[in-house]
Amino acid sequence: MRYVGRVPAAPLDRFIDDIYCLSGVPRHRRMNVPPMPSAHLFINLGEPARLRDSDPSVPPAVFAGGWFMGVWTRRFLIEYPARVRLVGVHFKPWGLSPFVDVPLAELRDRWVPADAVWQRSVNRIRDRAGESASANEALRVVEEELRSRLAEAAPRGLGLVQHTGGRLETSHGAVPVGALAEAAGVSGNHLAVQFKSHVGVTPKRVARIYRFARLILSVDALRPVDWSDLAHAAGYFDRAHFSREFKDFTGHTPAEYLALRRRFPAEAGFPPDSGPMPAD
Repeated sequence: MRYVGRVPAAPLDRFIDDIYCLSGVPRHRRMNVPPMPSAHLFINLGEPARLRDSDPSVPPAVFAGGWFMGVWTRRFLIEYPARVRLVGVHFKPWGLSPFVDVPLAELRDRWVPADAVWQRSVNRIRDRAGESASANEALRVVEEELRSRLAEAAPRGLGLVQHTGGRLETSHGAVPVGALAEAAGVSGNHLAVQFKSHVGVTPKRVARIYRFARLILSVDALRPVDWSDLAHAAGYFDRAHFSREFKDFTGHTPAEYLALRRRFPAEAGFPPDSGPMPAD
């Protein structure tokens, strides 16, 4: 499968990590996706994809068009079709806020059809970025749509969330939330309310996800792995807590995860392999 991605130009880069196009035959049809510090937009330009929540009470979904996903605090599974063609957007945790008129708490751990959020938009995007368009042209189409959807004035409180969230991003979740609130001159409760409004989760939860992402992306399955060193470097100071969170986020113990990664190595230079892991 081919990946073409880029960071959009300003001002979109304040809210978006990258826009990308996936196309071709996937190495693995089913991928287990752990919590990562991002929200998503997917526009499917090919055959339908299936999504399954790790919560067995949530029914699976089939998406032939497009869908939004807020920040996820648990893993989910995506099942690709036999041949993939889709355009995706990785938003920063707070990045969806100026593009959608939906409470972000309603998108937490959920997938929602894109047309339910952006009325009658998916067919227009699919028509312009369809099979005949190059990957770069498809990216340009989606970037234009994002520019047209960006709110002229930032929603109230987003500046605070963007600033403090940026510190969590650069520190990989290592800055205590109390210190963030104090530095910003607000109470911890006020900061939590603003994060729930513009991210859908609390700053403490965002910090946990950034910390986990740092750890999982630092694993080199081709070399011996000292989990204690990696956990400590990522900010875990309680081994039992680290083990519980790792199992919650991946569905595997660290040893099981390492065995899986050695059985199915991530493809070098292919970002979709870095966090998600094969489920087959």
